[in-house]
Amino acid sequence: MTSIDALRLDTSVPHPARRYNYWLGGKDNFEADRASGDAIAQRWPDIVTAVRENRLFLRRAVRYAVQRVGVRQFLDIGTGLPTADNTHEVAQAIDPSCRIVYVDNDPLVLTHARALLTSTPQGRCAYLEGDVREPETILGNPVLRETLDLGQPVALMLVAVMHFVSEADDPFRAVATLLDGLPSGSLLVLSHGSYDLIPVECAVRLIHDDYPGKDGFYARTRAEVSAFFDGLDLLGESQPGGGRSRRPGLISEWRRSPQYGSAPLRSAVSTWGGLGRKP
Repeated sequence: MTSIDALRLDTSVPHPARRYNYWLGGKDNFEADRASGDAIAQRWPDIVTAVRENRLFLRRAVRYAVQRVGVRQFLDIGTGLPTADNTHEVAQAIDPSCRIVYVDNDPLVLTHARALLTSTPQGRCAYLEGDVREPETILGNPVLRETLDLGQPVALMLVAVMHFVSEADDPFRAVATLLDGLPSGSLLVLSHGSYDLIPVECAVRLIHDDYPGKDGFYARTRAEVSAFFDGLDLLGESQPGGGRSRRPGLISEWRRSPQYGSAPLRSAVSTWGGLGRKP
């Protein structure tokens, strides 16, 4: 890590990417991240299941985007610390020419990404510091425009990201602005935590208790998460009777095949998500 990054890295405050790393059994986290992760798990013991299902959802969505839709470019915001089956690994295993731009606002994430997330010779991976709350800055970054062809469809990846954006920061405007900067045929892959399905006693503790990391999380209902997909065509969803769903579903059920085993209890996931295509 550069000295500049070290100066900007505040290890006394929990960070979502490092907390996820802790829940997944990683070592790239600090005491504040572990304390926050334990406090949340005490109130909702199924959090680790939900986190793992998020990673599986990302894997299935990237495969669907490449194999079924033909997208070869990805803008992954809120990348998180490198783990198994990162976006470029899944995409480039299918087509080595895929191009990916990773975006995060944690210097530790970017340092690890530059060191570990290496592209195939045919494709490309790039990394830039950015915050989803400032979508214009991301879209205007020269690294993004040097890596991705914004005349061709791009899959915008916002997996377990927007529930860290408060209403004051207008999360719906941020997503709409990013999509406005991408061409027709682009995709939105989004998952978002919710209290809709978790046990009432867990929700009460998460909402009313004081614990580290609470102030940075903003659960939303299925209807609210659906608003992120306004104007998009939902793909890969279905509903009873064979029709196409008009609302995102539970991530653990989205295009789940037998290779992933049985889906966990819905109350253990309580995360809405989907894949939408820009007309």
